[in-house]
Amino acid sequence: MKLWGGRFTKETNELVHNFNASLSFDQKLYKQDIEGSIAHVTMLAAVHILTEEERDKIVEGLKGIQTDIENGTLKFTEEHEDIHSFVEAHLIERIGDTGKKLHTGRSRNDQVALDMKLYTRDEVISVNELLKELLNELHTIMKQNTETYMPGFTHLQKAQPVTLAHHIGAYFEMFKRDRGRLHDIYERMNYSPLGAGALAGTTYPLDREQTASLMGFYGPSLNSMDSVSDRDYLIEFLSALSTIMMHLSRFCEEIIVWNTNEYRFVEIDDSYSTGSSIMPQKKNPDIAELIRGKTGRVYGALISILTTMKGLPLAYNKDIQEDKEFTFDAIDTVKGCISLFTSMIKTMKFRKNVMEASAKNGFTNATDAADYLVNHGVPFRDAHGIVGQLVLFCIDKNIALDDMSLEEFQAISPVFQKDIYEAISMKTCVDKRMTIGAPGPEAMRKVIELNEKYLKE
Repeated sequence: MKLWGGRFTKETNELVHNFNASLSFDQKLYKQDIEGSIAHVTMLAAVHILTEEERDKIVEGLKGIQTDIENGTLKFTEEHEDIHSFVEAHLIERIGDTGKKLHTGRSRNDQVALDMKLYTRDEVISVNELLKELLNELHTIMKQNTETYMPGFTHLQKAQPVTLAHHIGAYFEMFKRDRGRLHDIYERMNYSPLGAGALAGTTYPLDREQTASLMGFYGPSLNSMDSVSDRDYLIEFLSALSTIMMHLSRFCEEIIVWNTNEYRFVEIDDSYSTGSSIMPQKKNPDIAELIRGKTGRVYGALISILTTMKGLPLAYNKDIQEDKEFTFDAIDTVKGCISLFTSMIKTMKFRKNVMEASAKNGFTNATDAADYLVNHGVPFRDAHGIVGQLVLFCIDKNIALDDMSLEEFQAISPVFQKDIYEAISMKTCVDKRMTIGAPGPEAMRKVIELNEKYLKE
């Protein structure tokens, strides 16, 4: 069944039909198509375009179609062009001519726009919930590791000591911002295009406020031409998904590095690792690598929709059908990646002693040694040079600053006293950093309390 065949005298060429058809992928929208149709006929009866009997008959038929799709007794077949013609054809087959009244006052253009918006809205909520689960897991790791010392890095070089809680907290902030973006997208997109018609509304006395309310929208969209051609919400959503994947990829990159024999900061659970077909000693971080790799796939979806939309005049154009396949794939990819990543880090073990030893051996307390000199009256620039000499001495001896004798310290600068050891201990280096946002335990407790409150909202 086609929704547009009246003025045509020839059947569509089979290749053209196949090229034009979208049921193979837009069948994913069957729930949204039926939800929108039920809202539409409910409103048509309320404004006396349909009788209550006709409304009830159509609603019952639509619900039956949904039930049969979900229990597998109704299959999607190739003769239908899209999900909209599929549902309408089966409705007419089941309830007769009354089913032909379903499309009164509605165009496929606003129907397509509605279905995609309803689907995307559901997925925004779903991704948001998955991010919240991930944040809860990160929060648990933070609470357990406020005194797990490790090196902080710049340029992939060991820089200053931090804690695992502080490092994980950086990703907590990233994913918290991701949830904020999803919230903003929901707020902007939650207006109904149903009733916009093909592009210029309709002469029927539709109650667009009612249909919007029935479907949980804040209200109807305010320009019918924009309503049928707007895909800004998809661009925003795919952009947000790309940012989520970028954050996951950065985290995975660190886990991959931490998992190497050179670092050994973490041990990934066997259930989230794979081996080599030839090298029996290998334990590969494949899940982290695959998540990192799939990031480009989601970026591609964003570039695709931007490219599709960039040259389109108002209002609806068939190009917009290209909004679906890559969006569906990107959403499924991101949801799968978040779920797997959350499970992976939940089972991952952190080697705390290795992390602390790495911080000591990487001279991450060098800045604190310089601060010690400054606090004893040495100008910072001179202190910087003195500590540089200390580091060269330690490299030559293959020792850490903590391992130097007091005589060795004083041979380079007589300012050093016995209290230098306490001043450059990992605990002191971290504890002294007390400003909000720093890794000190007092500052971290405040942040963890704020995170706790945030996760309960």
